[in-house]
Amino acid sequence: MTNVTRLCTTKALLTVNGQYPGPPVVAREGDRVVIKVTNNVKNNISIHWHGIRQLRSGWADGPAYVTQCPIQTGQSYVYKFIVKRQRGTLWWHAHISWLRASIHGPIIIYPKKNASYPFPRPHQEVPIVFGEWWNADTETVINQAMQSGAQANVSDAYTINGLPGLMYNCSTNDTFRLKVNPGKTYLLRIVNAALNSDLFFAIANHTLTVVEADAVYVKPFQTNVILITPGQTTNVLLTAMSQPPNATFLMLAGPFATGTAAFDNSTSAGILEYVTSNATAVNSSSSSLPMMKPTLPAPNDTSFAANFSQKMRSLGNPKFPAAAVPQKMDKQFLFTVGLGLNPCPQGQTCQGPNGTKFAASINNISFILPTTALLQAYYFNQSNGVYNTTFPDNPPFPFNYTGTPPNNTQTLNDTRVEVLPFNTSVQLVLQDTSIATFESHPLHLHGFNFFIVGQGMGNYNASTDPSNFNLVDPPERNTVGVPSGGWVALRFLADNPGVWFMHCHLELHTSWGLKMAWVVLNGNGGRSQSLLPPPKDLPPC
Repeated sequence: MTNVTRLCTTKALLTVNGQYPGPPVVAREGDRVVIKVTNNVKNNISIHWHGIRQLRSGWADGPAYVTQCPIQTGQSYVYKFIVKRQRGTLWWHAHISWLRASIHGPIIIYPKKNASYPFPRPHQEVPIVFGEWWNADTETVINQAMQSGAQANVSDAYTINGLPGLMYNCSTNDTFRLKVNPGKTYLLRIVNAALNSDLFFAIANHTLTVVEADAVYVKPFQTNVILITPGQTTNVLLTAMSQPPNATFLMLAGPFATGTAAFDNSTSAGILEYVTSNATAVNSSSSSLPMMKPTLPAPNDTSFAANFSQKMRSLGNPKFPAAAVPQKMDKQFLFTVGLGLNPCPQGQTCQGPNGTKFAASINNISFILPTTALLQAYYFNQSNGVYNTTFPDNPPFPFNYTGTPPNNTQTLNDTRVEVLPFNTSVQLVLQDTSIATFESHPLHLHGFNFFIVGQGMGNYNASTDPSNFNLVDPPERNTVGVPSGGWVALRFLADNPGVWFMHCHLELHTSWGLKMAWVVLNGNGGRSQSLLPPPKDLPPC
């Protein structure tokens, strides 16, 4: 617990090693990583190593009540995993309730020794972690929302490396400064750790070159603005001007929000500051200097979002070949994702629209976390009473998903999983729905990367849309933004035995039930295709 002052307010903040954001985890491709987590606060805790594939090491994945029960106060757990075939930027965060608001930090994966980047080595590498600042306690915020059935209160500010910046009251001194030398190139390792907001990011008068996303190299492309959903990471190259004007250059992070609900419509600002080789400032934040300010897209600019996502392509050169995109599908799924409205439970007063209660679901299932971890129940053959295996492959009630919603929008609260044999090639189409409102949903899949082979607006058409799929160099990611009022098609190979969570990375939607789990069975190839046994210090339920 650390006392932190932001926006004229001092509050006790849950932190790791007293740092906000938390300390970086630094490794090389191929390293074995061992991290001991000791819980010294009153809250139960678990840590997810977001984007690490956890090959056969699902016990180290971290989502509470999915792969482990949480670490209780005064207890410890040692996470052990190997980083395989990944290099770039990922991140770690708490994976229970809303505690990741302040418990998060970057994962930096360097190439193997003597291996190079597929771009010129930068002068310096700088983690840039976006977050949301709440004056209120986030556990209180979500508990009140769950009890009332209404939307949750929004955050009070966005942050860049824990600092709101000079566009908020009382935060002029709480502004991140990126110091650069004229003519040098910098690698910015960008993480969106915000709880509930996709974010635009830009630096005044500077162009960014995107080179990596979710720890996978991409074909480089230039842009003035990037869009990054909660859960995603993006590496960009920034080349400083050789002869910068005497001015202040702002870097801004602001929201992309497509629904009708209230959102934090504010902007976090940092400063790009030029320095000479002897560390003398070429420019500063002096009010006498002209202030260069970038222009961010409008918060609901879905056209920018679609165009930006289409620019992402796997690198796929001879030195860094792209992973093989599954061509022949063993299983095909259509999952509707979105918000809904349930009747208020008898005896309660709900504050959702017309006295209803907000819910969220995948294929009309609003997922309920069990009190025993799914992976433990599966491994020890004790699933009875914990989960069932009847998750629907397709929407149980087909309708015009992007048209007028049906009258009966009630979701089913249950704990269901989808079971896959080892090495199943999967095509998964995620379809946004209009039941409560259109909204972009950042979906994160644990345990795997997937290929984004197609996307579009309106309803997915299984007869015509696959003809436009990119099966050559699609981006390979672990988190994808489902387009507002549209769909996205993913492919992955289920070659990692265990139980793997999939959920919206807007934390409010996850709390409402927009989540599910895949069970991938052991293969027939012995130990190399089987889930490892649980460690002896696995937290008890």
